[in-house]
Amino acid sequence: MRVIICDDHAVFADSLSLVLSDAGHVVVGVAYSPADALPLLGGREADVCLIDLHFPAGTVLEWMPRLRSVAPRTRFVVLTGFLERAVLEAGLAAGVSGFAYKGQQAGDVLAVLGRVAAGEVVVDQAARRGDGGSLRPRSQAQRFARFLTPREREVLTRLARGESTQALAKAMGVTRSTARSHVQSVLSKLGVHSQREAVIEAARHGLVSVETGEWLAG
Repeated sequence: MRVIICDDHAVFADSLSLVLSDAGHVVVGVAYSPADALPLLGGREADVCLIDLHFPAGTVLEWMPRLRSVAPRTRFVVLTGFLERAVLEAGLAAGVSGFAYKGQQAGDVLAVLGRVAAGEVVVDQAARRGDGGSLRPRSQAQRFARFLTPREREVLTRLARGESTQALAKAMGVTRSTARSHVQSVLSKLGVHSQREAVIEAARHGLVSVETGEWLAG
């Protein structure tokens, strides 16, 4: 499956790109706005475009005519935290082939992508409820989470929300030196070398939502 990802949350988009690649799919491009997605869609053949519903300038539904005009063979899956009936109807009328719940684990999003690529029109029931019916952590995530202390979990969720070490220290009521020590401990336990890698690795294991910063692993 050849996929283009479009989301203004860069860490979320990049983590999904890694998960898709690890699953054997080809990510032909990552964009952070519908405007940036247009040349990707027009220049690279993709089976599916996974795109967020909300952007700073409005919803993706306003862009659907242009997106579909440059890539008429590409099927579009929209990511959303909550799917209202009006949005569902407008999206299907605009040619959207699927809706997926943004808060669930990446593997569940991939399942929706696979069904859409196979020709189905899919409306993820978790998106309609807005409660992420499949948010319960999997055993791998639970085992992984046991190595992190409560303080380290808090650090990881704050990193997922994009907080700097300075902001993290202030929010947690510790010195910058202590905050850096917590961050380094998280990096060491996850086996990564940067804060960005830590967030991506945590997302791959279903520990945190990179969209909300919520801890998912219980």
